[in-house]
Amino acid sequence: MASGTEAVIRQADDADLTAIARLRRELTEEQHGYRGDPEFEERFAAWWARESSRRIMWLAELDHRPVGAMNLAVFERMPRPGRAPSRWGYLANAFVLAPYRNQGIGGQLLGAVLGYAREHHLARVVLSPSERSVPFYQRAGFGPADALMLWTPAEPDG
Repeated sequence: MASGTEAVIRQADDADLTAIARLRRELTEEQHGYRGDPEFEERFAAWWARESSRRIMWLAELDHRPVGAMNLAVFERMPRPGRAPSRWGYLANAFVLAPYRNQGIGGQLLGAVLGYAREHHLARVVLSPSERSVPFYQRAGFGPADALMLWTPAEPDG
């Protein structure tokens, strides 16, 4: 990973909910323009309440301001006779705000996620990258997931 700006990378907790929602709103506005959505923070809090027990969020901060985030949803595999328990992770919601990109912050976040995966012996980490992010993940050792299959529901009529 490229080095540059040294951000503080830490796992988020419930006290960070407002900051994470604000970061998510900023990213959406950057990508799609302003979206009023006054219920967003309430919906985000409900999502966090449902997901935070199996999802680990890392924040990147500069001067105590969140500038990026990445999370890992952890799935426990169904037990099998004669096999040790195992888990795997789905890396999601990875982003760094535009003014802070290309400074190594994304690499620092990814390093924290993959360090967690190694430390906790996850069998694999998978993700669904944007076209723009493919080279970033390839540099970190990710490759095609030839063994996976994908089902997408048909478009609704109309």
